[in-house]
Amino acid sequence: MADRLGATPAQVALAWVYAQAERLGVAVAAIPGTRSPARPEQNAAALELTLDAEALAALDPLSDQVRGERYTPAHTAEVARG
Repeated sequence: MADRLGATPAQVALAWVYAQAERLGVAVAAIPGTRSPARPEQNAAALELTLDAEALAALDPLSDQVRGERYTPAHTAEVARG
């Protein structure tokens, strides 16, 4: 997919997150981790990447495979405390 779009896998993943936010009408602030000084600039380029219908149709079902809680019970309690 990334090769077809001329992007990195991280850019495609970030562009998908941004596309979901736009579709749902919500704001997001994606905070990808990185170990390389070049990556933040590459990741920022995801803002310019528009996923076509074919890409979205291929990527959307992948999120349906995510199962389970996002946090452990202890972490959930910590997050809830703010």
